[in-house]
Amino acid sequence: MSSSMEESKPNNDLDFNRVQLSDSDSLLSRLQHSLNSCSKSLEAEDFRQSDAAVCDLVDFLDSVSSSALSNPEDEISKRNALEVLTAIRQFVSSPPLDQAIMDALSFELPKVVVKFGGVSDDCREVAESIVDHFVSVCSPRDMLSILCEALDSLPKVLKTPACYVPILSGLSKVFLCIQRRHLEQIKVAVPVILNTVRAVCTEIDDEDKASLRDLLSRAISIASSIQAVCEKLVGKTKEELHGLLGLYILQVMALISSSSLADKVSSCISFVLQLSHFLPFCGLSYLGLITGSDVEAISNMILEEDCENFMSCFSSVKNGAPLAVIWGHISDDIAKAAGEDLAAVKSKLQRDQTKRWQAVGMLRYVLSSIDQPWDLQSCAIDFILSIMDGNISREYNGNHSDCSSCMPSLFTALQAVERVIMYASDALLRKKAFTVLKKVLADIPTVQRFDILKALITNNNSPSMIAILIDIVREELLKENHQEVLSRDADMIEVDNKIYPSSPFWSSNVLDLVGFILKPPKGVPPTMPEHSDAEKQITVVCSQKPTCRRLTQNGFCLFGHWYLELKQRMKRIAANLQLIRFVP
Repeated sequence: MSSSMEESKPNNDLDFNRVQLSDSDSLLSRLQHSLNSCSKSLEAEDFRQSDAAVCDLVDFLDSVSSSALSNPEDEISKRNALEVLTAIRQFVSSPPLDQAIMDALSFELPKVVVKFGGVSDDCREVAESIVDHFVSVCSPRDMLSILCEALDSLPKVLKTPACYVPILSGLSKVFLCIQRRHLEQIKVAVPVILNTVRAVCTEIDDEDKASLRDLLSRAISIASSIQAVCEKLVGKTKEELHGLLGLYILQVMALISSSSLADKVSSCISFVLQLSHFLPFCGLSYLGLITGSDVEAISNMILEEDCENFMSCFSSVKNGAPLAVIWGHISDDIAKAAGEDLAAVKSKLQRDQTKRWQAVGMLRYVLSSIDQPWDLQSCAIDFILSIMDGNISREYNGNHSDCSSCMPSLFTALQAVERVIMYASDALLRKKAFTVLKKVLADIPTVQRFDILKALITNNNSPSMIAILIDIVREELLKENHQEVLSRDADMIEVDNKIYPSSPFWSSNVLDLVGFILKPPKGVPPTMPEHSDAEKQITVVCSQKPTCRRLTQNGFCLFGHWYLELKQRMKRIAANLQLIRFVP
């Protein structure tokens, strides 16, 4: 009997689990009780009781938001969440509220109210106004730390973009409120912001694209705030913050380009247009971005002392740099926003072979990325074709060191082009990629071209791709055979006092290369392409020569016959030139 009476006795400390979620009045009553408890304990400086009251309030709000998020079709839960959140806003914005209460609540409330952002647009707006109010009345330094902590913790439990929007909005306002040590404090926040944006972009569902747009808009507003802070500074600090902003812009550019929005290029134009406006302010030019010189300059300046912390958050900067130029290639409005004349940039690349090589080398980051949509990779292929066509210069001023330094990046870029040839679903894209492969190879001096072809062949696991490359070697050999070079002097070139054969394709090295394919070094039989591999990935993109149209086992037999014929031809030519002695 007594226990029954105790159960029926009203309890002012009612736990939320005993409150019906459908009862709006009970929820608001419970919320008011928790808020009053927090206020009274803080006014009495009973910090132990205040901590308990704040924890109780946080648990209560977590339960309300979780109920609404777990039942997205339940309109009652959504309405209750909005009413509770509105009551919170009314409480924290009431004029008589003591600053000590605001400071105590600021450490926990922003972290929990942002979770309501995923319930509805109305809840997100109210949550954003609550965060903005805390930013306006509390210490900017404290709020920067609190909001960064909220961002850092949310990806572990939430993946809804709308939940992050209020925090990013608050951070953009906090930056403007910072009074001193601007660079140091912004450098603390930027990695957290970028890591959050990357995590959300990676795991976003197609259904949440509207929320993703809001998130990216807030990320761009943060760039605007950093720019405003830059204008207040002077000297080296200003220069470093300019560089940090440049890295931030390129990273966001890369994240947008690899997000689900990029599946439709037109949906990204407005964001890229806004980001491109920052490039001149940061001292970034299309020529410096596409060749990598600007990226290297600002990276060395910013990352020199913070390598470990910043390398991860700026991991896509080298993707973003060439993408900024590719977007200008896609849209004239974007190029104008960046203050660039893309035709003039292309003309400079056509006239300068070293810079052209550097541009191709930078585009490897786009072509090798599995996150970039094929449409953007197709635009990157088109850009390479545009700088390889026309009246291009093939003079590298005899600077052998410049030539050699570009070869590793060109090799990696050509491997990325191979990936497009083999895996792109669009036949036209595969054909264009094959054209790029041949044009880039033709742009490389003969000695280095042979070395790169050899490296591409010996570092390739695709029999079909190897067959394509071997056919290119064959074409090089036929081309050299048609050139009537009979004098010993004409057969040699001198670079940095070193003598190189004018054509390494006319040497025993080419026989060794073909022998490597037909007789692998480990003694196993040569790898033959499967019928499906040959027909699907190769015949569409390759030349129309019979030896390369159906690269099946019979195709490799044809290469075996060509190998013997090649060996006999080279013996005769070597005898005529009396330059090289071949192995019998």
